[in-house]
Amino acid sequence: MSDVIKHECGIALIRLLKPLEYYQLKYGTWRYGLQKLYLLMEKQHNRGQDGAGIVSVKLDLESGNEYIHQHKTNKRSAIEDVFRKINKLFAKAGNNNPIRKNDASWAKKNLPFAGELLLGHLRYGTYGQYKIENVQPLMRQNNWKSRNLVIAGNFNLTNVDELFRILIGLGQHPRDKIDTVIMLENIGHFLDTENQKEFDKYKQQGHSNEEISTLIADNIKIENILSQSSKKWDGGYVIAGLIGHGDAFVMRDPWGIRPAFYYYDDEVAVVTSERPAIQTIMNVQSDKVNELKPGYSIIIKKKGNIQIKKIRGPFERKSCSFERIYFSRGSDNEIYQERKMLGKLLTDKITRAVDYDLKNTVFSYIPNTAESAFYGMIEGVESYMKNKEMENAVKPGKNISREQLEHIISIKPRIEKIAIKDVKLRTFIAQDDGRKDLVEHVYDITYNTIKKGSDNLVIIDDSIVRGTTLKHSIIKILDRLEPRKIVVVSSSPQIRYPDCYGIDMARLGDFIAFRATIELLKESGKKSIINDVYKKSKKQEDLPKEKIKNYVREIYEPFTAEEISLKIAQMLKTTDIKADLQIVYQTIENLHEACPNDLGDWYFTGNYPTPGGNKVVNRAFINFIEDRNDRLY
Repeated sequence: MSDVIKHECGIALIRLLKPLEYYQLKYGTWRYGLQKLYLLMEKQHNRGQDGAGIVSVKLDLESGNEYIHQHKTNKRSAIEDVFRKINKLFAKAGNNNPIRKNDASWAKKNLPFAGELLLGHLRYGTYGQYKIENVQPLMRQNNWKSRNLVIAGNFNLTNVDELFRILIGLGQHPRDKIDTVIMLENIGHFLDTENQKEFDKYKQQGHSNEEISTLIADNIKIENILSQSSKKWDGGYVIAGLIGHGDAFVMRDPWGIRPAFYYYDDEVAVVTSERPAIQTIMNVQSDKVNELKPGYSIIIKKKGNIQIKKIRGPFERKSCSFERIYFSRGSDNEIYQERKMLGKLLTDKITRAVDYDLKNTVFSYIPNTAESAFYGMIEGVESYMKNKEMENAVKPGKNISREQLEHIISIKPRIEKIAIKDVKLRTFIAQDDGRKDLVEHVYDITYNTIKKGSDNLVIIDDSIVRGTTLKHSIIKILDRLEPRKIVVVSSSPQIRYPDCYGIDMARLGDFIAFRATIELLKESGKKSIINDVYKKSKKQEDLPKEKIKNYVREIYEPFTAEEISLKIAQMLKTTDIKADLQIVYQTIENLHEACPNDLGDWYFTGNYPTPGGNKVVNRAFINFIEDRNDRLY
């Protein structure tokens, strides 16, 4: 992606199903769980680089010993920083002593993070809150084990204000008004309630308080807690939790917006945000890694038994298509094939854009996330070229010569590595005027790959969001090759609406498609539509989220996608660009054909899966008109 978009977060949960001594004997280290956690987090580092944290829970430790340990950091190279400090703690505690180094029993009693239950989190801050207090996991502590709660997740809730008021109504005094704290306290309240219900039941049966603590740990129903606490959640979420006595859970939203996958055998249970992380680190085939179904939770009890429980819904599946286009790692076979198909399905649009002159067209891609779509595009173009040649060669009463056949077999599109992502330039060293010049050099080119003045250049990106890097860097640098025409292809459709489920795309004015449409309305004498949409949006500003409609769709209705694309090209082409410029976008229909199981497309269509989405887009349009930068959710 040429525009930098921050997004989502990543989780990694590990439950060792055997004592630490087992892993010492079989794998040569009781740190087996920590090592796997580190690798699982590293394999998902694409999901968060603003901070990282881990929590460890030790099972069945004698009273008087600390059994929950946590470490978080918001420093650069956060994953390495977390585990480096943990290793320093081991060294400080005398773990370098050869006698103690491999003593799993001693380690569990004396060393922090030598536990059977581990939760790691990788964070991206969608609203720029980079303080250490905002790094997950978050912890709610209590002197009763079964009332201790740790959570971490990949989520954004659209109705934090509503949930905040609910907590106030319960008599609580939340320390902050952010979704992480609200979810912690929300779940924590129902954890307390379930504990009290179980306590009262066992007390009436005549059990002692000490006996009751054990009975609660064995029998508390996590599904009840999640069902009660999640009733009012509106948003996309995968929430992971640890409870002090040893239970663990991961719950996925009932629309399936955010992803979660799990694997378990007789040694270990693992839950992550991405399938390939489990495949690689646990060395298992994809069919052994299960997708957690929307609205369900995987619950790992203290005794090690694993339950898959339906918690809420499920509703119509609207899993995030942007995961498939860009965010998730392309090493997942399904995602890789889908990205290739996205490129392949653009063949017709691309061939028309170069007026079918494929002999004088060079194909390339914006590094590095568009590479898979590029392979699909090339397959599509090559197939088109061969079919055209076959149609010309195969005619009634005419035989194909050997030379013609060899020619058809040898046909291939012209491919070059044109754009090169240069090292990350330190643009902060310059003032605003100097920054512009530095941004122009974020990308470099491979010279002498284009026949000047006669070749077309087709270059594919996975999405065009703001268009800033295209305008100020990529198009300028590509134009130095002096192609006749530059065609920039987006493997995703036009991004028209804000996201509110974990992706850093909240401001309408940032989107090049939205800005282009506003310009078209002004130029075509339809500016009144902008005012009408503003009035309608303003009128419903204080309505409950369930009654709000997405009137922003009316902004786009007067124009076709092609008309908007043409305007985008005009806005991205500066006066110093000599080549013709065309922007080609994916269609919604092709997106769904390529990604048939992940139909969440609200950023393209405005079809939000939850009522809170309409509330967010309504507020985003009001903020745009009023030139405000208020938080949307």
